[in-house]
Amino acid sequence: MLAVSLGLGALIGVLLGLLGGGGSILAVPALVYGMGLDMEQAIPVSLIVVGAASAVGAIPKVRAGQVNWRMAGMFAATGIPATIAGSVISGDLPQSALLIGFAVLMAVAGTRLLLDDGRTGTACRVRTGKVDWRRCVPRSLGAGLLVGVLTGLFGVGGGFLIIPALVVLLGVEMSTAIGTSLLIIVANSVAGTASHLTGVDIDWSSTAAFVAAAMIASLIAGQVGTRIDTARLQRWFAYLVFAVAAYVLVQTLIVG
Repeated sequence: MLAVSLGLGALIGVLLGLLGGGGSILAVPALVYGMGLDMEQAIPVSLIVVGAASAVGAIPKVRAGQVNWRMAGMFAATGIPATIAGSVISGDLPQSALLIGFAVLMAVAGTRLLLDDGRTGTACRVRTGKVDWRRCVPRSLGAGLLVGVLTGLFGVGGGFLIIPALVVLLGVEMSTAIGTSLLIIVANSVAGTASHLTGVDIDWSSTAAFVAAAMIASLIAGQVGTRIDTARLQRWFAYLVFAVAAYVLVQTLIVG
């Protein structure tokens, strides 16, 4: 089991390093089908990986000043309680329902990756380039609520939703959106992990191996990723996400 944990952790780490937080969406399927965990165990382990990876990635962004703290706070204000609520709902749902919902979520994430055109919206800006907080606050709170529920339900960081919400919906520059997203993911992941760990039996040695391998591989891949065509990589990753989503549906609905 230790070797499997190290291998799968390294795989997720490579995806995290090359693609950012969105690569973690394959963590739950890897834990369920690769390590034989049930969803009750896989979700908190996935959140530990997501939270740790996002914390490491957020450090240079904070140092560079590429974080919108007010917007991160608004997302967290609704995201943290929504994550806790999503965790409670997740505990009451059968595993098959969670897996089907997760497959649908993966399909949405894959579609978002394929449709990403790099546009920056202007919904929260006024002509001077400053943020119109009167328009921006309700949008930020609503987006934070949605991301939080998904984090609690399925153990995903939600970067594939936070980034487009910040960039397209709220008009945040991409560099700042990435740093802000990482902080939001850390906050939600901590809340979700704490909520899901209650009464769950976790193999901490395997979890530690998975997380350590993911962190090391993520740092290495992050350096290599600067020399890779990220647009093409993102497109192929979207196809991989679709394939895994189809596998999850077949396993859940047909194989059982």
